[in-house]
Amino acid sequence: MAQIMAGDIRKGVTFLYEGKIMTIVEFQHVKPGKGAAFVRTKMKNVVDGRTLENTFNPTDKLELAHIETKEMEYLYTDGEFYYFMDKETYEQIPLNHSQVEDALQFVKENGTVKMKFFQGSPFSVEPENFVELLITICEPAVVGNTATNATKPATVETGYELMVPMFVNEGDTIRIDTRTGEYMSRV
Repeated sequence: MAQIMAGDIRKGVTFLYEGKIMTIVEFQHVKPGKGAAFVRTKMKNVVDGRTLENTFNPTDKLELAHIETKEMEYLYTDGEFYYFMDKETYEQIPLNHSQVEDALQFVKENGTVKMKFFQGSPFSVEPENFVELLITICEPAVVGNTATNATKPATVETGYELMVPMFVNEGDTIRIDTRTGEYMSRV
């Protein structure tokens, strides 16, 4: 396995730490007036999402984790598992709710996702950055409320709720930025 010195880490570096796959969220190289320099980090466990703060000596060696990403198609759920298909091999991979819950609010059946693997095992699913979904529940705009930058709640076909401008109506298809969960435009 490849290694990296703690003094060379940057945001987004993925490595093994105490048997867990971690990615650097924030880092700071600290050189105090007295004593040795160190690297202060905030890292996130990519499997369970927990964050951890730690300091490293700049000469500490960390084992890099090779993460593989594949484009997959979401097929269906049987209530217990969510099934995804590899678009190249047609292999189906079942995942449990905790592995996919954040992505599913933006993905409908036959939608494309990016699945991340470590040592051949899938550990997370990410939707595309922008998705187009149909609004299924949305109150009509009230006359007089459209003059300002007012918004109203809406629910899309996956069950995700967000705030949309007053001119958006039930039955409209909208574009959503999945990184922020915000309304982008009407399609």
